[in-house]
Amino acid sequence: MKDVFIYDAIRSARTRAKSDGGLHPLSPPELLKPLYGALATRNTLDLSRVSEVVLGCVTQHGEQAANIAKTSVLFAGWPESVSGLTVHRFCSSSIDAIALAALKVAAGQTQAIVAGGIEMMSRVPMLSDEARVFSDPGYAVQHQMLLMGSGADLIASRIGASREQCDRVALQSQQRAANAQREGRFQSIIPIETPQGIITEDECIRADMTAEQLANLPPAFAELGAKGADQIQLGKFSDLAGIEHVHTAGNSPAMCDAGALVLLGDESLGKSLGLTPKARLVASATASGEPLEVVSGCVAATEALLASEGKTVEDIDLFEIHEAFAATVIKTRQVLHIDDTRLNVNGGVIALGHPMGATGAIMAGTLIDELHRQQLHKGIVAASGAAGSGSALLLERC
Repeated sequence: MKDVFIYDAIRSARTRAKSDGGLHPLSPPELLKPLYGALATRNTLDLSRVSEVVLGCVTQHGEQAANIAKTSVLFAGWPESVSGLTVHRFCSSSIDAIALAALKVAAGQTQAIVAGGIEMMSRVPMLSDEARVFSDPGYAVQHQMLLMGSGADLIASRIGASREQCDRVALQSQQRAANAQREGRFQSIIPIETPQGIITEDECIRADMTAEQLANLPPAFAELGAKGADQIQLGKFSDLAGIEHVHTAGNSPAMCDAGALVLLGDESLGKSLGLTPKARLVASATASGEPLEVVSGCVAATEALLASEGKTVEDIDLFEIHEAFAATVIKTRQVLHIDDTRLNVNGGVIALGHPMGATGAIMAGTLIDELHRQQLHKGIVAASGAAGSGSALLLERC
């Protein structure tokens, strides 16, 4: 098996999933086109060497349907020979896209491949594909499928995470993201031109957020609980007296628009193009935990990756772990015992935004940039999907 290298990782800014969000005027292919262009230009990439594009996308509906990986490549004017694959493992989709692409490189099937993700939540809203497991309660129960916020409240109830603890996670995420933005740490952002101007900065960060503001927000998922989610969860976890509804709009991931691309290849690609790789992709893992917790899979995937590589938490310099609601972060700390100096040091999706199909690739780029900034060696990026699923990558700075 060949070594797999990441030569570049770029993204758009993350903008609000609203009609006045900075990227809203663009369709998903229109957002991806300048990213494809920047990836080729920055790396003097001979596009005939690129075999395929693999993109994560969760809501494959409307403008994001019909294999957007292939159609966006054609829209961008890349060669017809470049194939395309769109993958969906809920919110870990772009981590899985990177892992699939890496397997092809490692097996010697390709010299160069592009992976990443896209999600334009202002134009293709979450759940607009009307999947029955999310719209039909009885059908959902048969498949152990609940919405993400209900799962997060179950996690909080099972581990004893209070509303105050969850709000502290959110406040720290906002403060760290604001600091990282001020210091210019998000080096992977590519300027995106829109009819309203050039978008260069993440929009969702609330630098002025206070603990008092967070405390005043109402529970976001109590109504879902009352409609049956609580009953389903308590039926399985009879030791619980009730479900604590601690998650609000403030300590939950912010919906947003964004795209991200990663250039992967073997050693010969770098030598032929005169490129120095940014990182080596050492290993990947997928795992699933409790389905009714919905969003704790990032913990299970990190555990699985560490075990498969014979590593401990102490062997890893930095972790980018999906802030799939605040209780997931608290569970991550409790189970994995990662200290705050190594976990989400530039904030997470609670502050920065969660463009579902693109989040994992964005987190991977953030991790690589931070490993270089601090001159550290190894990092893990992990994201949760729905139904307890999760995926993770182990990266090593070159």
